[in-house]
Amino acid sequence: MSALISIRELYKTYQRGNQPVPVLMGINLEIHAGDYVSLMGPSGSGKSTLLNLIAGIDKPTAGALLIDDIDIAALPESELANWRAANVGFIFQFYNLMPMLNAAKNVELPLLLTNLSSSERKKQVATALELVGLSDRAKHMPSEMSGGQQQRVAIARAVVSDPTFLLCDEPTGDLDRQTADEILEMLQLLNSKFGKTIVMVTHDPSAAKYATHTVHLNKGKFVKAEELLL
Repeated sequence: MSALISIRELYKTYQRGNQPVPVLMGINLEIHAGDYVSLMGPSGSGKSTLLNLIAGIDKPTAGALLIDDIDIAALPESELANWRAANVGFIFQFYNLMPMLNAAKNVELPLLLTNLSSSERKKQVATALELVGLSDRAKHMPSEMSGGQQQRVAIARAVVSDPTFLLCDEPTGDLDRQTADEILEMLQLLNSKFGKTIVMVTHDPSAAKYATHTVHLNKGKFVKAEELLL
């Protein structure tokens, strides 16, 4: 069975003035449908860059990044936006909710890019909010909710369009331990019960334990866990 996400000899280099700054250096990784991968490593190791490449937000300098056998870097920008809307659910550390919209309207945002009718969108929003246990907070504004509740809304927004995979960038980094564990248990449920493929960037070993396997990045390359301590 071919991998859902296939990364081959991937390089990413940024330019800082005339100075090239290598961030990812010839990495290889395969992620299969239904995997829950924790991506760990120190700050500046390239974790978030890799997440952005998988999301089609950024493009590699060299190498191949195939998702479901599609070379997303080769897609025109208009097609890429449609591909991202259909396939990627993104969960951020600081929730990224629209402060002027209530929970239901925040969750509905990705569906505005689809051809669903208003009634169909409302039905999917209700299902997503029920999934994260926030049906009773649908009309609440972000400022009226705790950090954990806001992250639940963010998860509902990420899954409302039934994307192919979820990308989580430090999803519990702004939460206390108990709330973080509740969010991680929810992600684990999305993976184990609903089969969602998840790639999660985290600094937290406790968070990484919820994943089915963990990979470590350091200075733009995959390394063994013990090498991070050297």
